Amino acid sequence: MKQKDNKSLISPTIKNNEAYMRERIGVDVSFDLGFRELIILKKEIQIYYVTGLCDSLIISELLSKLVSINDTESNSKKVYEIIKNRLVHQQVTPIETMDEAVDQMLSGLIVLFVNGEKHALVIDVRSYPGRTPDEPDTERVVRGSRDGYTENVVENSALTRRRIRDARLRNEMLKVGERSKTDICISYLQDVADDGLIDLIKKKINDIEIDGISMADKTVEEFIIESKWNPYPLVRYTERPDVAASHLLEGHVLIIVDTSPSAIILPTTFFHHLQHAEEYRQSPAIGTFVRWIRFIAVFASMYLLPLWLLFVLDPTLLPKELSFIGPNDEGNIPITVQIIMASLGIEFLRMAAIHTPTPLSTAMGLIAAVLIGQIAIDVGMFTPEVILYVAVSAIGAYVTPSYELSVANKLINLLFVLLTGIFLLNGFIIGIVIHTLYLVNLRSLKTPYLWPFIPFNAKAILHIIFRIPVPFANTRPSIVHPKNNYRQPIEKS
Repeated sequence: MKQKDNKSLISPTIKNNEAYMRERIGVDVSFDLGFRELIILKKEIQIYYVTGLCDSLIISELLSKLVSINDTESNSKKVYEIIKNRLVHQQVTPIETMDEAVDQMLSGLIVLFVNGEKHALVIDVRSYPGRTPDEPDTERVVRGSRDGYTENVVENSALTRRRIRDARLRNEMLKVGERSKTDICISYLQDVADDGLIDLIKKKINDIEIDGISMADKTVEEFIIESKWNPYPLVRYTERPDVAASHLLEGHVLIIVDTSPSAIILPTTFFHHLQHAEEYRQSPAIGTFVRWIRFIAVFASMYLLPLWLLFVLDPTLLPKELSFIGPNDEGNIPITVQIIMASLGIEFLRMAAIHTPTPLSTAMGLIAAVLIGQIAIDVGMFTPEVILYVAVSAIGAYVTPSYELSVANKLINLLFVLLTGIFLLNGFIIGIVIHTLYLVNLRSLKTPYLWPFIPFNAKAILHIIFRIPVPFANTRPSIVHPKNNYRQPIEKS
């Protein structure tokens, strides 16, 4: 075990600690760093805190309790013990090093030094600024809970524990970033999640060497997955506590990063990104129907445009019953170029919608629908069929539950269009084969991306195609290697 550096140990001389705090974090420079010095039973005590991260009412109450010690106590030899007993808070922890004192203070805790003592007391009165839990915009449901994760890691872990009141649920806190000291919570069920998976995730997080993770969960994902230029999401993001709790019960591991409203679910496959909470808020029959519609939309977002382009460029592939497919007038611009231009135009509108203030979004929608769409057809830039199929493909992308997957599919869609436009049928087939082989070789923390199709698992495929009623879905997915495969207890003790 590595010994503590003597320079970082808390000094019994309180003035040395004060000098350290002034030099290390600039207590006398930064306006948001609070400092109070009191005399308790003829001994100096000092209190340090960050004003914006602590509840001021609790600080006032603590100060009042400490000052009242002078009126009720007289034993100056036990000042430390008296103060510790008078700190009216549920979490008071002694620490031994100045480095830990600085880290805890900057995390929103109060640090209290007593002259003559080699230990400091840390009081957890964190009150991070943030919003109240509300329904996530990207994961709305017709029926179901309306609470969602916020940017507060403590609040997020509480929302998860509210749904899983199991003594075996573990929420381990780690810190990442030499400067940011960002809190990262790893959540898992101790008797369900695979120990190897937990250890691997912890190791990857502990190995992160960076000054700060201002982009929060996305930065952590890139360090864990190391996917480089891969466009497909290898982790699943969710802002819904019920979705996160459901995955914990299956044996997945949850990563919650402070300052981010999204939780990372590991490991995941391609089909995890096609799930939506709405399917489980409806009856199994309706849930299955909704799932099938979603699958059709997702595959249309990838394959509809290149398939239509193939039929337009090579009408001999069409049966007589479908001979109406294809534009009557190809226009002034090649169809392949039209599709690419229209697809890029849809992306322009999507990005404009993100950056457009809400009061102006309606006006932007009218401009897109009337001016750009109709006038582009009238001047001969686009044919109506191109606008139709590009719009259907775009709708399929918006139906995709995972935003990351929808963007990846759009990129693949454009590559299919280019291959088909250049090499016709051969390009279309080659594109599909390369795409499939690429997905087969993807891994999310050693988990095959196309499971349960490759490797094949018939029972798991049944659960993907159909929304199985919950009483019959009594086993956990084998791909996460759960310690306990059976979800429902056989007998109650």
